[in-house]
Amino acid sequence: MPLPVPIALVFLAQPAAPSFRADLDAGHYLKVLSVSEARLRQDPNDAAAWAAKSQALSSLQRFAEAHSAADRALALNPRLADALLARGLARAGEAIRQRDLGSLRGALDAMDDLRAATEADPTLAPAWMSLGLAYEMLPGILGGSTRKALRCADQLRQVAPARGDLLQALVLVEENKWWEAQPYFGRALTQAPQDPEVVGQWLDALDRRPAKKALGEAGKNARLLAEAPRLLPGVRTRARGVAAVSDAYLHGGRPDLAWQVVQDHLAQVDAPSLLRLQLGKVAAVSGLHRPEGLAALDQVLREPLEGGAAGTPGAWWRKGQILRDLGRKDEARRAAQETLKLDPKHRGARELLETLGP
Repeated sequence: MPLPVPIALVFLAQPAAPSFRADLDAGHYLKVLSVSEARLRQDPNDAAAWAAKSQALSSLQRFAEAHSAADRALALNPRLADALLARGLARAGEAIRQRDLGSLRGALDAMDDLRAATEADPTLAPAWMSLGLAYEMLPGILGGSTRKALRCADQLRQVAPARGDLLQALVLVEENKWWEAQPYFGRALTQAPQDPEVVGQWLDALDRRPAKKALGEAGKNARLLAEAPRLLPGVRTRARGVAAVSDAYLHGGRPDLAWQVVQDHLAQVDAPSLLRLQLGKVAAVSGLHRPEGLAALDQVLREPLEGGAAGTPGAWWRKGQILRDLGRKDEARRAAQETLKLDPKHRGARELLETLGP
């Protein structure tokens, strides 16, 4: 079953093996991939390194490789909670990418792995978060339920209070209970104003249907524009947090500020490649600074990209949109085709090709 992308990303942004958790939680996936591979060259039977490598690959959207690495970890240690979590994340990523009924089998397998991870280590916070979301997203006939999802939030709150409140808020938003969700977002933000996941999910929720229904279009825009500068100081060195603030400005109707906040923080964040990708997004969506946005995307495509919601397929897609709007249709068509090579079911790339004609 397809999942909304921002929420689905919670599956793909969680720490795995203990010795790697700080870097994974900070989003330093390329570093984790490099370090885990170095450890595996020294000891191919290092199950924790295989588990960490798997999650880094999932975060880079290389799901088939991630699944294989997780299988290697579990072959070495079938009860390693981090390895079970890693395979669950890889399977969830594969299911999300499939976007069809065939993905349900993968989603069920992912849920089995996540459930096993919580049983193997009840203190493993990422497993509770991902399992809770799986319960909420899957229909009851497949084992999903809001009651089970909220129970996961209770368990998560015991080991990671802010993430537990975040999970409860996300579940309530999915149930269209905006006013009930809002206090849990508030608690999570009070406890962890520096957590880009908490900040990003809150700002994303403000732009989703339940918030729009409760606040109205003008009301949600005003709230986005008020929350963006309030939350920026806590995440000013975290690329994911700055990108979330930029999106808040973009969706709140101030693309000029969306561009400026990225430019102002590009030199101080932990993953500049993600902010260059954001510059391309702002340029493609708003029409502002198209040449500069195109140059930023070209740099993204030349250099390693630290994961992110869109990843390399998204960079090609945004490049294609800008090229189309600049009247460079042949180049735009090639960019859309590059997107589809990486993600054959990318809806945006298919729509871009349709607008370009034969």
